[in-house]
Amino acid sequence: MHDDHHHHCRKKTFWSRRDFLFQSGGGIAGLALADMLSRQGLLAAEAAQSDTCELPIPGNPFAPRQPHFEPRAKAVISLFMSGGVSQVDTFDPKPALTKYAGQPMAESVVVRQGHPGPLMPSPFEFHRHGESGIEVSEIFPHLGGKVDEMAFIRSLYGRSNDHIQATYEMQSGQIRMGFPSVGSWVTYGLGSEAASLPAYVVMNDHRGGPLGGPNDWSAGFMPATYQGTLFRAVGDPIVDLAPPEGMSVEQQRARLDTLAKLNDIDLANNPGNSELAARISSYELAYRMQGCAPEAVDVSAESEATKKLYGLDDPITEPFGRQCLMARRLVERGVRFVQLFHGGIGQQNTDTWDAHSNLIENHTLHAAETDLPIAGLMTDLKARGMLDETLLVWHAEFGRMPISQRGVGRDHNPGTMTGWMAGAGIQGGQVIGASDEFGYKAAEQRVSPHDLHATILHLLGIDHEKLTYRYNGRDMRLTDVHGVPIPQIIA
Repeated sequence: MHDDHHHHCRKKTFWSRRDFLFQSGGGIAGLALADMLSRQGLLAAEAAQSDTCELPIPGNPFAPRQPHFEPRAKAVISLFMSGGVSQVDTFDPKPALTKYAGQPMAESVVVRQGHPGPLMPSPFEFHRHGESGIEVSEIFPHLGGKVDEMAFIRSLYGRSNDHIQATYEMQSGQIRMGFPSVGSWVTYGLGSEAASLPAYVVMNDHRGGPLGGPNDWSAGFMPATYQGTLFRAVGDPIVDLAPPEGMSVEQQRARLDTLAKLNDIDLANNPGNSELAARISSYELAYRMQGCAPEAVDVSAESEATKKLYGLDDPITEPFGRQCLMARRLVERGVRFVQLFHGGIGQQNTDTWDAHSNLIENHTLHAAETDLPIAGLMTDLKARGMLDETLLVWHAEFGRMPISQRGVGRDHNPGTMTGWMAGAGIQGGQVIGASDEFGYKAAEQRVSPHDLHATILHLLGIDHEKLTYRYNGRDMRLTDVHGVPIPQIIA
Protein backbone atom coordinates (compact mmCIF):
# COMPACT_ATOMS: atom_id res chain seq x y z
CA MET A 1 0.00 0.00 0.00
CA HIS A 2 1.31 3.48 -0.86
CA ASP A 3 2.39 5.80 1.96
CA ASP A 4 -0.21 8.45 1.15
CA HIS A 5 -3.11 6.04 1.72
CA HIS A 6 -4.75 6.37 5.15
CA HIS A 7 -5.33 3.44 7.43
CA HIS A 8 -8.86 2.11 6.98
CA CYS A 9 -9.62 1.99 10.71
CA ARG A 10 -8.73 5.61 11.45
CA LYS A 11 -11.08 8.49 11.01
CA LYS A 12 -9.70 11.28 8.86
CA THR A 13 -9.19 14.40 10.92
CA PHE A 14 -7.49 16.43 8.20
CA TRP A 15 -7.16 16.56 4.43
CA SER A 16 -3.88 16.80 2.60
CA ARG A 17 -3.74 19.21 -0.31
CA ARG A 18 -3.68 16.23 -2.67
CA ASP A 19 -6.79 14.69 -1.02
CA PHE A 20 -8.65 18.00 -1.05
CA LEU A 21 -7.99 18.65 -4.74
CA PHE A 22 -8.79 15.07 -5.70
CA GLN A 23 -12.00 14.87 -3.70
CA SER A 24 -13.37 18.29 -4.67
CA GLY A 25 -12.34 18.06 -8.31
CA GLY A 26 -13.47 14.45 -8.62
CA GLY A 27 -16.83 15.21 -7.05
CA ILE A 28 -17.61 18.19 -9.31
CA ALA A 29 -16.38 16.33 -12.38
CA GLY A 30 -18.37 13.27 -11.37
CA LEU A 31 -21.60 15.26 -11.10
CA ALA A 32 -20.99 16.87 -14.47
CA LEU A 33 -20.16 13.53 -16.05
CA ALA A 34 -23.25 11.85 -14.63
CA ASP A 35 -25.47 14.66 -15.90
CA MET A 36 -23.87 14.55 -19.34
CA LEU A 37 -24.23 10.77 -19.61
CA SER A 38 -27.83 10.96 -18.45
CA ARG A 39 -28.72 13.60 -21.03
CA GLN A 40 -27.14 11.48 -23.79
CA GLY A 41 -28.76 8.27 -22.59
CA LEU A 42 -25.38 6.64 -21.96
CA LEU A 43 -25.78 5.59 -18.35
CA ALA A 44 -25.54 1.83 -17.89
CA ALA A 45 -28.86 0.07 -17.88
CA GLU A 46 -29.78 -2.22 -15.02
CA ALA A 47 -29.55 -5.93 -15.74
CA ALA A 48 -32.46 -8.30 -15.34
CA GLN A 49 -32.82 -9.97 -11.94
CA SER A 50 -34.59 -13.22 -12.69
CA ASP A 51 -32.07 -15.54 -11.00
CA THR A 52 -28.65 -15.65 -9.33
CA CYS A 53 -26.80 -15.91 -12.65
CA GLU A 54 -28.42 -12.68 -13.87
CA LEU A 55 -28.24 -10.49 -10.75
CA PRO A 56 -26.18 -7.35 -11.46
CA ILE A 57 -22.76 -7.08 -9.85
CA PRO A 58 -22.15 -3.79 -8.00
CA GLY A 59 -19.50 -1.76 -9.80
CA ASN A 60 -19.56 -4.16 -12.73
CA PRO A 61 -17.39 -2.70 -15.54
CA PHE A 62 -19.39 -4.82 -17.99
CA ALA A 63 -22.83 -3.43 -17.14
CA PRO A 64 -24.69 -3.06 -20.48
CA ARG A 65 -24.13 0.31 -22.17
CA GLN A 66 -26.10 2.06 -24.86
CA PRO A 67 -24.62 1.91 -28.39
CA HIS A 68 -24.18 5.02 -30.52
CA PHE A 69 -27.06 4.00 -32.78
CA GLU A 70 -29.47 1.11 -33.32
CA PRO A 71 -27.38 -2.07 -33.56
CA ARG A 72 -27.87 -4.89 -36.03
CA ALA A 73 -26.15 -7.45 -33.78
CA LYS A 74 -25.93 -8.02 -30.04
CA ALA A 75 -23.01 -10.45 -30.04
CA VAL A 76 -20.07 -11.61 -32.17
CA ILE A 77 -18.70 -15.09 -32.79
CA SER A 78 -15.27 -14.80 -34.39
CA LEU A 79 -14.03 -17.90 -36.22
CA PHE A 80 -10.27 -17.45 -36.66
CA MET A 81 -8.44 -20.00 -38.83
CA SER A 82 -4.91 -19.81 -37.45
CA GLY A 83 -2.02 -20.44 -39.82
CA GLY A 84 -3.30 -18.80 -42.98
CA VAL A 85 -5.97 -20.23 -45.29
CA SER A 86 -5.32 -20.41 -49.03
CA GLN A 87 -7.94 -18.23 -50.69
CA VAL A 88 -7.37 -19.77 -54.12
CA ASP A 89 -8.15 -23.24 -52.75
CA THR A 90 -11.26 -22.35 -50.73
CA PHE A 91 -13.43 -19.35 -51.62
CA ASP A 92 -11.63 -17.46 -54.44
CA PRO A 93 -11.36 -19.66 -57.57
CA LYS A 94 -8.75 -18.64 -60.12
CA PRO A 95 -9.08 -20.26 -63.61
CA ALA A 96 -5.92 -18.39 -64.66
CA LEU A 97 -3.88 -20.66 -62.38
CA THR A 98 -4.99 -23.63 -64.47
CA LYS A 99 -4.50 -21.81 -67.76
CA TYR A 100 -0.95 -20.70 -66.92
CA ALA A 101 0.04 -23.61 -64.67
CA GLY A 102 3.78 -24.16 -64.48
CA GLN A 103 4.67 -20.68 -65.72
CA PRO A 104 6.48 -18.11 -63.56
CA MET A 105 4.62 -15.02 -62.43
CA ALA A 106 5.27 -11.96 -64.56
CA GLU A 107 6.14 -9.84 -61.52
CA SER A 108 8.56 -10.64 -58.73
CA VAL A 109 6.98 -12.04 -55.59
CA VAL A 110 8.07 -11.77 -51.97
CA VAL A 111 8.33 -15.17 -50.32
CA ARG A 112 9.02 -15.95 -46.67
CA GLN A 113 10.63 -19.38 -46.55
CA GLY A 114 12.12 -19.78 -50.00
CA HIS A 115 11.76 -22.60 -52.57
CA PRO A 116 9.33 -20.60 -54.75
CA GLY A 117 7.94 -22.40 -57.74
CA PRO A 118 5.72 -21.55 -60.70
CA LEU A 119 2.00 -20.84 -60.74
CA MET A 120 0.14 -23.77 -59.20
CA PRO A 121 -3.54 -24.47 -59.88
CA SER A 122 -5.76 -25.58 -57.06
CA PRO A 123 -5.91 -29.35 -56.60
CA PHE A 124 -9.55 -28.96 -55.53
CA GLU A 125 -12.60 -28.54 -57.74
CA PHE A 126 -14.96 -25.62 -57.27
CA HIS A 127 -18.75 -25.92 -57.50
CA ARG A 128 -21.50 -23.33 -57.73
CA HIS A 129 -24.00 -23.25 -54.88
CA GLY A 130 -27.31 -21.66 -54.00
CA GLU A 131 -29.36 -19.15 -55.93
CA SER A 132 -26.37 -16.81 -56.00
CA GLY A 133 -24.22 -19.41 -57.75
CA ILE A 134 -21.12 -18.53 -55.73
CA GLU A 135 -18.26 -20.96 -56.30
CA VAL A 136 -16.84 -22.77 -53.28
CA SER A 137 -14.15 -25.43 -53.04
CA GLU A 138 -15.21 -29.06 -52.78
CA ILE A 139 -13.59 -29.26 -49.33
CA PHE A 140 -16.43 -27.11 -47.92
CA PRO A 141 -19.59 -28.94 -49.03
CA HIS A 142 -21.68 -27.92 -46.01
CA LEU A 143 -20.69 -24.25 -46.08
CA GLY A 144 -21.27 -24.35 -49.82
CA GLY A 145 -24.91 -24.93 -49.00
CA LYS A 146 -24.93 -21.71 -46.93
CA VAL A 147 -23.58 -19.26 -49.52
CA ASP A 148 -26.90 -17.44 -49.84
CA GLU A 149 -26.52 -16.45 -46.17
CA MET A 150 -22.85 -15.43 -46.44
CA ALA A 151 -21.13 -12.29 -47.69
CA PHE A 152 -17.66 -13.12 -49.02
CA ILE A 153 -14.88 -10.53 -48.91
CA ARG A 154 -12.28 -11.49 -51.51
CA SER A 155 -10.10 -8.41 -51.12
CA LEU A 156 -8.92 -8.51 -47.52
CA TYR A 157 -5.24 -7.73 -47.08
CA GLY A 158 -2.67 -7.18 -44.33
CA ARG A 159 0.80 -5.75 -43.86
CA SER A 160 2.92 -8.62 -42.54
CA ASN A 161 3.79 -12.10 -43.77
CA ASP A 162 4.81 -13.15 -40.25
CA HIS A 163 2.20 -15.24 -38.43
CA ILE A 164 2.41 -13.44 -35.10
CA GLN A 165 2.47 -9.89 -36.44
CA ALA A 166 -0.29 -10.66 -38.95
CA THR A 167 -2.44 -12.19 -36.20
CA TYR A 168 -1.91 -9.13 -34.01
CA GLU A 169 -3.06 -6.94 -36.90
CA MET A 170 -6.23 -8.95 -37.45
CA GLN A 171 -6.94 -8.94 -33.72
CA SER A 172 -5.99 -5.39 -32.75
CA GLY A 173 -5.39 -3.43 -35.94
CA GLN A 174 -1.65 -3.16 -35.20
CA ILE A 175 1.22 -5.46 -36.14
CA ARG A 176 2.88 -5.13 -32.72
CA MET A 177 1.73 -6.25 -29.31
CA GLY A 178 0.40 -3.97 -26.58
CA PHE A 179 -2.86 -2.90 -28.22
CA PRO A 180 -6.39 -3.98 -27.19
CA SER A 181 -7.98 -6.72 -29.25
CA VAL A 182 -11.25 -6.15 -31.06
CA GLY A 183 -13.06 -8.19 -28.39
CA SER A 184 -11.69 -5.88 -25.70
CA TRP A 185 -12.87 -2.80 -27.59
CA VAL A 186 -16.34 -4.28 -28.06
CA THR A 187 -16.78 -5.16 -24.39
CA TYR A 188 -15.30 -1.82 -23.31
CA GLY A 189 -17.82 -0.03 -25.52
CA LEU A 190 -20.94 -2.10 -24.89
CA GLY A 191 -20.46 -4.10 -21.72
CA SER A 192 -22.26 -7.43 -21.49
CA GLU A 193 -25.72 -8.82 -20.92
CA ALA A 194 -24.26 -11.74 -18.93
CA ALA A 195 -23.83 -10.66 -15.31
CA SER A 196 -22.27 -13.96 -14.23
CA LEU A 197 -20.17 -14.87 -17.25
CA PRO A 198 -17.20 -13.06 -18.80
CA ALA A 199 -18.11 -10.54 -21.47
CA TYR A 200 -15.32 -11.78 -23.76
CA VAL A 201 -14.58 -15.51 -24.00
CA VAL A 202 -11.77 -17.18 -25.96
CA MET A 203 -11.44 -20.87 -26.82
CA ASN A 204 -8.28 -22.37 -28.31
CA ASP A 205 -7.85 -25.31 -30.62
CA HIS A 206 -7.60 -28.65 -28.78
CA ARG A 207 -4.03 -29.04 -30.13
CA GLY A 208 -2.75 -25.79 -28.61
CA GLY A 209 -3.00 -22.03 -28.66
CA PRO A 210 -2.62 -19.78 -31.71
CA LEU A 211 0.56 -18.06 -32.83
CA GLY A 212 0.89 -14.95 -30.69
CA GLY A 213 -0.63 -16.59 -27.62
CA PRO A 214 -2.49 -14.53 -25.00
CA ASN A 215 -1.48 -11.29 -26.71
CA ASP A 216 -4.12 -12.15 -29.31
CA TRP A 217 -6.89 -11.45 -26.78
CA SER A 218 -5.06 -8.89 -24.66
CA ALA A 219 -6.65 -5.68 -23.39
CA GLY A 220 -3.41 -3.83 -24.19
CA PHE A 221 -3.32 -0.44 -22.51
CA MET A 222 -6.89 -0.78 -21.23
CA PRO A 223 -7.61 -2.16 -17.73
CA ALA A 224 -6.92 -5.90 -17.65
CA THR A 225 -10.59 -6.59 -16.90
CA TYR A 226 -11.36 -6.12 -20.61
CA GLN A 227 -9.06 -8.90 -21.81
CA GLY A 228 -10.50 -12.16 -23.08
CA THR A 229 -11.15 -14.99 -20.62
CA LEU A 230 -9.77 -18.31 -21.82
CA PHE A 231 -12.27 -21.19 -21.57
CA ARG A 232 -11.45 -24.87 -21.95
CA ALA A 233 -13.68 -26.97 -24.17
CA VAL A 234 -13.65 -30.01 -21.87
CA GLY A 235 -14.11 -30.15 -18.09
CA ASP A 236 -14.33 -27.02 -15.95
CA PRO A 237 -14.22 -24.05 -18.34
CA ILE A 238 -11.60 -22.34 -16.15
CA VAL A 239 -8.82 -23.98 -14.14
CA ASP A 240 -9.39 -23.82 -10.36
CA LEU A 241 -12.92 -22.54 -10.84
CA ALA A 242 -14.30 -24.79 -8.09
CA PRO A 243 -13.96 -23.61 -4.46
CA PRO A 244 -11.30 -25.22 -2.21
CA GLU A 245 -12.18 -28.68 -0.93
CA GLY A 246 -13.98 -28.55 2.40
CA MET A 247 -15.18 -24.96 2.04
CA SER A 248 -18.93 -24.57 2.16
CA VAL A 249 -20.90 -22.11 0.07
CA GLU A 250 -21.76 -20.17 3.25
CA GLN A 251 -18.09 -19.91 4.26
CA GLN A 252 -17.02 -18.72 0.83
CA ARG A 253 -19.85 -16.19 0.70
CA ALA A 254 -18.91 -14.85 4.14
CA ARG A 255 -15.27 -14.41 3.10
CA LEU A 256 -16.24 -12.59 -0.08
CA ASP A 257 -18.64 -10.32 1.82
CA THR A 258 -15.91 -9.41 4.30
CA LEU A 259 -13.44 -8.77 1.50
CA ALA A 260 -16.03 -6.65 -0.29
CA LYS A 261 -16.56 -4.49 2.80
CA LEU A 262 -12.83 -3.86 3.13
CA ASN A 263 -12.52 -3.07 -0.56
CA ASP A 264 -15.53 -0.74 -0.39
CA ILE A 265 -13.82 1.23 2.39
CA ASP A 266 -10.71 1.60 0.25
CA LEU A 267 -12.78 2.49 -2.80
CA ALA A 268 -14.66 5.15 -0.86
CA ASN A 269 -11.34 6.78 0.02
CA ASN A 270 -10.07 6.39 -3.55
CA PRO A 271 -13.11 6.82 -5.83
CA GLY A 272 -11.02 7.32 -8.93
CA ASN A 273 -9.30 3.95 -8.69
CA SER A 274 -10.89 2.06 -11.59
CA GLU A 275 -8.54 -0.89 -11.18
CA LEU A 276 -9.75 -1.43 -7.61
CA ALA A 277 -13.38 -1.26 -8.72
CA ALA A 278 -12.65 -3.81 -11.45
CA ARG A 279 -10.92 -6.09 -8.95
CA ILE A 280 -13.91 -5.99 -6.62
CA SER A 281 -16.28 -6.94 -9.44
CA SER A 282 -13.93 -9.70 -10.61
CA TYR A 283 -14.12 -11.46 -7.23
CA GLU A 284 -17.90 -11.39 -7.37
CA LEU A 285 -17.91 -12.55 -11.00
CA ALA A 286 -15.57 -15.44 -10.21
CA TYR A 287 -17.88 -16.55 -7.37
CA ARG A 288 -20.95 -16.49 -9.59
CA MET A 289 -19.14 -18.27 -12.39
CA GLN A 290 -18.69 -21.31 -10.14
CA GLY A 291 -22.38 -21.97 -10.49
CA CYS A 292 -23.11 -20.44 -13.89
CA ALA A 293 -20.09 -21.10 -16.15
CA PRO A 294 -20.15 -24.92 -15.97
CA GLU A 295 -23.83 -24.94 -16.91
CA ALA A 296 -23.26 -22.49 -19.76
CA VAL A 297 -20.74 -24.77 -21.49
CA ASP A 298 -22.33 -28.11 -20.58
CA VAL A 299 -23.36 -29.45 -23.97
CA SER A 300 -24.65 -32.71 -22.47
CA ALA A 301 -27.99 -30.94 -21.94
CA GLU A 302 -28.42 -30.56 -25.70
CA SER A 303 -30.53 -32.97 -27.74
CA GLU A 304 -28.86 -35.73 -29.72
CA ALA A 305 -30.07 -34.06 -32.92
CA THR A 306 -28.33 -30.82 -31.95
CA LYS A 307 -25.11 -32.63 -31.07
CA LYS A 308 -25.16 -34.37 -34.43
CA LEU A 309 -25.83 -31.06 -36.17
CA TYR A 310 -22.48 -29.81 -34.85
CA GLY A 311 -20.67 -33.09 -35.58
CA LEU A 312 -20.21 -34.24 -32.01
CA ASP A 313 -20.79 -37.83 -33.17
CA ASP A 314 -17.64 -37.81 -35.34
CA PRO A 315 -14.07 -37.68 -33.92
CA ILE A 316 -12.97 -35.43 -36.80
CA THR A 317 -15.57 -32.74 -36.21
CA GLU A 318 -16.18 -33.21 -32.46
CA PRO A 319 -13.45 -30.87 -31.07
CA PHE A 320 -14.38 -27.79 -33.07
CA GLY A 321 -18.06 -28.75 -33.15
CA ARG A 322 -18.09 -28.73 -29.35
CA GLN A 323 -16.59 -25.24 -29.32
CA CYS A 324 -19.12 -23.96 -31.86
CA LEU A 325 -21.95 -25.36 -29.75
CA MET A 326 -20.45 -23.80 -26.62
CA ALA A 327 -20.22 -20.47 -28.47
CA ARG A 328 -23.94 -20.61 -29.22
CA ARG A 329 -24.72 -21.37 -25.58
CA LEU A 330 -22.56 -18.47 -24.42
CA VAL A 331 -24.06 -15.82 -26.70
CA GLU A 332 -27.49 -17.23 -25.83
CA ARG A 333 -26.67 -16.31 -22.21
CA GLY A 334 -25.55 -12.78 -23.00
CA VAL A 335 -21.80 -13.10 -23.62
CA ARG A 336 -20.85 -10.26 -25.95
CA PHE A 337 -17.82 -11.60 -27.86
CA VAL A 338 -16.75 -15.23 -28.37
CA GLN A 339 -13.51 -15.98 -30.21
CA LEU A 340 -12.81 -19.50 -31.50
CA PHE A 341 -9.29 -20.24 -32.71
CA HIS A 342 -9.03 -23.24 -35.03
CA GLY A 343 -5.47 -24.43 -35.53
CA GLY A 344 -3.02 -24.45 -32.64
CA ILE A 345 0.69 -24.90 -32.09
CA GLY A 346 1.14 -28.62 -31.45
CA GLN A 347 3.52 -31.42 -32.38
CA GLN A 348 2.67 -31.78 -36.07
CA ASN A 349 3.21 -29.38 -38.97
CA THR A 350 -0.42 -29.95 -39.92
CA ASP A 351 -1.76 -28.62 -36.60
CA THR A 352 -2.56 -25.23 -38.17
CA TRP A 353 -3.61 -24.10 -41.67
CA ASP A 354 0.05 -23.28 -42.46
CA ALA A 355 0.34 -25.38 -45.64
CA HIS A 356 3.98 -24.99 -46.65
CA SER A 357 4.71 -28.64 -47.37
CA ASN A 358 1.46 -30.46 -48.18
CA LEU A 359 -1.47 -28.29 -49.17
CA ILE A 360 -3.81 -31.16 -50.04
CA GLU A 361 -3.38 -33.00 -46.74
CA ASN A 362 -3.43 -29.82 -44.66
CA HIS A 363 -6.47 -28.08 -46.09
CA THR A 364 -8.47 -31.27 -46.56
CA LEU A 365 -8.02 -32.07 -42.88
CA HIS A 366 -8.83 -28.64 -41.49
CA ALA A 367 -11.76 -28.06 -43.81
CA ALA A 368 -13.21 -31.40 -42.70
CA GLU A 369 -12.78 -30.37 -39.04
CA THR A 370 -14.61 -27.05 -39.44
CA ASP A 371 -17.01 -27.26 -42.38
CA LEU A 372 -19.88 -29.16 -40.76
CA PRO A 373 -19.59 -27.51 -37.30
CA ILE A 374 -19.72 -23.97 -38.70
CA ALA A 375 -22.61 -24.82 -41.00
CA GLY A 376 -24.32 -26.43 -38.01
CA LEU A 377 -23.78 -23.29 -35.96
CA MET A 378 -25.44 -21.19 -38.66
CA THR A 379 -28.37 -23.61 -38.92
CA ASP A 380 -28.83 -23.71 -35.14
CA LEU A 381 -28.66 -19.93 -34.70
CA LYS A 382 -31.21 -19.43 -37.45
CA ALA A 383 -33.59 -22.05 -36.04
CA ARG A 384 -33.47 -20.33 -32.64
CA GLY A 385 -34.07 -16.88 -34.09
CA MET A 386 -30.56 -15.78 -33.09
CA LEU A 387 -28.79 -15.44 -36.43
CA ASP A 388 -30.10 -11.95 -37.17
CA GLU A 389 -28.76 -10.66 -33.86
CA THR A 390 -25.44 -12.54 -33.94
CA LEU A 391 -22.53 -11.61 -36.20
CA LEU A 392 -20.32 -14.41 -37.52
CA VAL A 393 -16.88 -13.44 -38.83
CA TRP A 394 -14.59 -16.00 -40.53
CA HIS A 395 -11.01 -15.20 -41.56
CA ALA A 396 -7.32 -15.94 -40.94
CA GLU A 397 -4.19 -13.82 -40.47
CA PHE A 398 -3.29 -13.89 -44.20
CA GLY A 399 -3.79 -15.84 -47.39
CA ARG A 400 -1.35 -17.93 -49.40
CA MET A 401 0.65 -17.59 -52.61
CA PRO A 402 -0.62 -18.57 -56.07
CA ILE A 403 2.80 -20.10 -56.79
CA SER A 404 3.96 -23.42 -55.40
CA GLN A 405 6.42 -23.95 -52.57
CA ARG A 406 8.56 -27.08 -52.78
CA GLY A 407 6.10 -28.15 -55.45
CA VAL A 408 3.35 -29.21 -53.02
CA GLY A 409 2.63 -26.26 -50.73
CA ARG A 410 2.04 -22.51 -50.69
CA ASP A 411 3.88 -19.75 -48.83
CA HIS A 412 2.37 -16.87 -46.81
CA ASN A 413 0.64 -14.06 -48.68
CA PRO A 414 -0.66 -10.96 -46.85
CA GLY A 415 -1.43 -9.36 -50.22
CA THR A 416 -4.90 -10.86 -50.32
CA MET A 417 -7.12 -13.30 -48.46
CA THR A 418 -10.80 -14.17 -48.35
CA GLY A 419 -13.05 -13.85 -45.33
CA TRP A 420 -16.79 -13.88 -44.88
CA MET A 421 -19.50 -12.56 -42.62
CA ALA A 422 -22.98 -13.84 -41.87
CA GLY A 423 -25.88 -13.03 -39.57
CA ALA A 424 -26.62 -9.54 -38.22
CA GLY A 425 -29.08 -8.95 -41.06
CA ILE A 426 -26.27 -9.00 -43.62
CA GLN A 427 -27.38 -9.65 -47.20
CA GLY A 428 -26.03 -13.06 -48.12
CA GLY A 429 -25.16 -14.46 -51.51
CA GLN A 430 -22.79 -11.63 -52.39
CA VAL A 431 -19.10 -11.30 -53.20
CA ILE A 432 -17.34 -8.10 -52.18
CA GLY A 433 -14.09 -6.98 -53.78
CA ALA A 434 -11.73 -9.08 -55.86
CA SER A 435 -8.13 -10.16 -56.02
CA ASP A 436 -6.11 -10.08 -59.24
CA GLU A 437 -6.40 -12.87 -61.82
CA PHE A 438 -3.89 -15.07 -59.96
CA GLY A 439 -5.01 -14.32 -56.39
CA TYR A 440 -1.74 -12.57 -55.50
CA LYS A 441 -2.98 -9.13 -54.42
CA ALA A 442 -6.28 -7.49 -53.51
CA ALA A 443 -7.26 -5.53 -56.59
CA GLU A 444 -10.87 -4.24 -56.35
CA GLN A 445 -12.37 -2.59 -53.25
CA ARG A 446 -9.42 -3.41 -51.03
CA VAL A 447 -10.47 -4.09 -47.43
CA SER A 448 -7.94 -3.50 -44.65
CA PRO A 449 -8.11 -4.85 -41.08
CA HIS A 450 -9.21 -1.34 -40.02
CA ASP A 451 -12.12 -1.51 -42.49
CA LEU A 452 -13.05 -4.95 -41.18
CA HIS A 453 -13.00 -3.73 -37.57
CA ALA A 454 -14.98 -0.60 -38.42
CA THR A 455 -17.60 -2.86 -40.01
CA ILE A 456 -17.83 -5.13 -36.95
CA LEU A 457 -18.27 -2.13 -34.65
CA HIS A 458 -20.89 -0.57 -36.94
CA LEU A 459 -23.01 -3.72 -36.92
CA LEU A 460 -22.92 -3.55 -33.12
CA GLY A 461 -24.17 0.03 -33.16
CA ILE A 462 -20.76 1.61 -32.51
CA ASP A 463 -19.25 4.49 -34.46
CA HIS A 464 -15.59 3.44 -34.72
CA GLU A 465 -14.47 7.08 -34.72
CA LYS A 466 -16.25 7.79 -31.43
CA LEU A 467 -15.14 4.71 -29.50
CA THR A 468 -11.94 5.97 -27.88
CA TYR A 469 -9.73 5.30 -24.86
CA ARG A 470 -7.40 7.96 -23.50
CA TYR A 471 -3.82 6.70 -23.35
CA ASN A 472 -0.50 8.55 -23.38
CA GLY A 473 -2.28 11.84 -23.98
CA ARG A 474 -4.13 10.61 -27.05
CA ASP A 475 -7.65 9.33 -27.70
CA MET A 476 -6.82 5.87 -29.05
CA ARG A 477 -9.11 3.96 -31.42
CA LEU A 478 -9.31 0.36 -32.57
CA THR A 479 -9.10 1.69 -36.12
CA ASP A 480 -6.37 4.26 -35.31
CA VAL A 481 -6.94 7.07 -37.86
CA HIS A 482 -8.24 4.75 -40.58
CA GLY A 483 -11.19 2.52 -41.32
CA VAL A 484 -14.35 2.70 -43.41
CA PRO A 485 -17.23 0.26 -42.84
CA ILE A 486 -17.81 -2.00 -45.84
CA PRO A 487 -20.86 -0.45 -47.53
CA GLN A 488 -22.33 -3.70 -48.89
CA ILE A 489 -22.17 -5.26 -45.42
CA ILE A 490 -23.80 -2.44 -43.47
CA ALA A 491 -26.44 -1.67 -46.14
